[in-house]
Amino acid sequence: MFNILFQKLQTSPFRRKFILSDLDKIYVQQKGLDVIRLHAADFVAKRLAPAFIPNDGKQTPMKGHPVFKAQHATACCCRSCLYKWHRIPQGRNLTQDEQKYIVDIIMYWIEKQL
Repeated sequence: MFNILFQKLQTSPFRRKFILSDLDKIYVQQKGLDVIRLHAADFVAKRLAPAFIPNDGKQTPMKGHPVFKAQHATACCCRSCLYKWHRIPQGRNLTQDEQKYIVDIIMYWIEKQL
């Protein structure tokens, strides 16, 4: 479903360096994919969905949760990256469909990592 996108993302040395550690994988397995999807949806709604984010480009940590790593790996970490890689416009709230698309990409990456 996202094969072309992921081929494109693999051309970026920055995006390519993100992988789930063994501890991340254990965390995902313990929580379950449904809970991780809820975490992803919450992060997207709070950190990406608003039209203007005061700390855009710095709102997503590089580590600390598997979803954060997935966001960087999939260029779903800030509004600038969302525009550059996914052509989702800046300066307006994300739609529900856009938020779902982002969560789906994040979860696809996590599932591939497992």
